[in-house]
Order: sequence, then C-alpha cells, then structure tokens
Amino acid sequence: MPSPAATVETDSLRQPILGSRRPSNYFWAIAVSIGGVGFLLAGLSSYLQVNLLPFSEPTRLAFLPQGLVMGLYGIAAILLASYLWFVISLDVGGGYNAFDRASQKATIFRWGFPGKNRRVEITYPLSDIQAVRVDIKEGLNPKRALYLKVKGRGDVPLTRVGQPLPLAELESQGAELARFLAVPLEGL
Repeated sequence: MPSPAATVETDSLRQPILGSRRPSNYFWAIAVSIGGVGFLLAGLSSYLQVNLLPFSEPTRLAFLPQGLVMGLYGIAAILLASYLWFVISLDVGGGYNAFDRASQKATIFRWGFPGKNRRVEITYPLSDIQAVRVDIKEGLNPKRALYLKVKGRGDVPLTRVGQPLPLAELESQGAELARFLAVPLEGL
C-alpha cells in the first residue's frame, strides 16, 4: 500500500510515514489471533473432554502429549498476537518528515515504544542538509530507501522500515524533496 502523498505548501513540505499500522501487520495479527485461540481451545477440549470447537473433534486427542502441546502453542500464539496488536495500537515507526523554509528547520518524527523515548524527534537546520541520497539494492533482500546527508551527522533515513517502496514512488519522493530543499539528488 503506497504511503499517503506528501503535503506541499509554499514554504513547507510534510511527508507522512506509515509505521506498524500497515495492512500486512493487521493480516498477521488477525491470523495469529485466530490460530492461537483455535490451538488453545483444542488443547482445553482435549483436557476437559468437552468439545469447544464446533468444526472439529479435539476431544479425540490424547491430552498427553498432543493436547498439552496444542495448548502451549495456543498460549504462545496468543502472546505473539498480543504483542502485534500492542505494536499496531502504538503505531511504532509511524510519524512524519517535515521541512519548513520559514523556520529553516527539518524535523524527523517517529513514534517508538513506551518509555522516555516514546517520541523520537530530531531537528536539523536546513543549511546543514547537503543532499538527498537514494539507496537501491535489488536481489533476495531488496532495499529502497531515501536518506538525508546532513553535515557532521552522516545519513539520516527518511523512509519506512520493512517493505521497500516502489521505484517510481521512491524516485518521485526523492526528486520532490531535493527540489524543495534545493540540494542535489544522489544515487540515481
């Protein structure tokens, strides 16, 4: 799913960043939740000798070892699903990149895990930005990302982690940002 379009005003540019609230995370959280509940109910049905699943007959399973193992798999899956739903609810990794010519500042904002670093916000003067760099690596583990080259800081990642952006979208975002900041676009 492509990220929402950047908002451009005359003196500011804001690029939203999709975090953990992407469709694939919702799919896996739902699938693991359903599977975990199913395995746990199968294990409990085997132990209690009461059919808790309407579409199968887990009471025929011997509790030791099949029912016990299914129950443990169910507990593990429910714990994993709880973690996935927690990360989705916090939108870990989500945020925005904002560039403002009026205040001469670039702000990179991301949500993190709870704690003192829940809000990750980094601000740079626009004058310290040397270039926008595009990093493209194809193969088994493709990588397509945008970076800001900042004086004295190295490269600052601008794109989301996980699924690589489509090449056309990456080029478009990089060119738009380089034009807005009046810096060179490197890596193409």
